[in-house]
Amino acid sequence: MRLATFNLLHGRSLTDGLVEPDRLAAAVTALDADVLALQEVDRDQSRSGNLDLTAIAARALDAPEHRFAAAVVGTPGEKFRPLTNDDDGHGEPCYGIGLVSRHPVRSWQVTRLRPAPVRSPVYVPGPGGGLVLLHDEPRVVLAAVLDTPYGPLTVAATHLSFVPGWNLLQLRRVVRALRALPAPRILLGDLNLPAGPAALLTRWRPLGRRPTYPAGQPRVQLDHILADRHDLDRLPPVTAVATPLSTISDHRPLIVDLGPHS
Repeated sequence: MRLATFNLLHGRSLTDGLVEPDRLAAAVTALDADVLALQEVDRDQSRSGNLDLTAIAARALDAPEHRFAAAVVGTPGEKFRPLTNDDDGHGEPCYGIGLVSRHPVRSWQVTRLRPAPVRSPVYVPGPGGGLVLLHDEPRVVLAAVLDTPYGPLTVAATHLSFVPGWNLLQLRRVVRALRALPAPRILLGDLNLPAGPAALLTRWRPLGRRPTYPAGQPRVQLDHILADRHDLDRLPPVTAVATPLSTISDHRPLIVDLGPHS
C-alpha cells in the first residue's frame, strides 16, 4: 500500500506560475498512491481555472473514492469566510484539503479547527515581503475509514496552522478526534511542524522522516505521515520512503510504501 501527502500550492508551478490541469494530473499520476492526502486545494477558484483539483487527482490515480473538505469559502489571502456547515460554499470559490483513495470508503468524518485568535508574524519571500502580520484561517481534518486488504484502516488528511503553539493545540485535537475511529490510524498532512515536536506530542510514529520544504532544496519536514502505534502491527512494515521533486508546488510530496508496492 502506498501512502502519500502533497501540499499542492493549488497546483501552481514555480517555474511559470500557471495552474495547468494536465500538469497537475501528471504530477499526481507520478505519485501512484493508493491513499493521497492533499493540502492547499482549490475548488471553483479563478486562479486555478475554476477546477476541482481533488477530482482531477482522483481521476489521475484511477481512484474511485475522493472528497474535498473546504476550510474557507472565498480566496485565502484576499476575502474569505469560515464555513457554517459542510454543505456551505457550493457555487462559490472554496479552499481546503482533499483525500483520495483507491480503497473503498466505509465512512467519512469532518472535524473543524478554529483559527488562532491573534495575528501572527509570518515570513513572506519576494519583493514587498519580509515579516508580515497575518490572520490565521480556520482549518479542517478529513478522515475516512477504508476497507483494505489488511482490514479497516482510518486515514486522515489535514493542514494545520502556521502559528507556533496553536498548531500543537490543533494537533492534539486531531488525535482526539481520530481516536474515535477504528485502528490502525494514519494521519497525513502539512502540520507546519518539524517531525520531532509532532511525534513527541502525538506519540504516533513518523513513517517517513525526510525534509519536504522548500521544494528546490528541502531543509525542513513540514509534511508528515504519522501512525498511531495502536494496532499498527496489523499493517505491513515501511519498505520505502521518497520525496521526489514535482513539477508543481513549493513543497515536495512525501511517499511511504507499506509492504511491496504493486
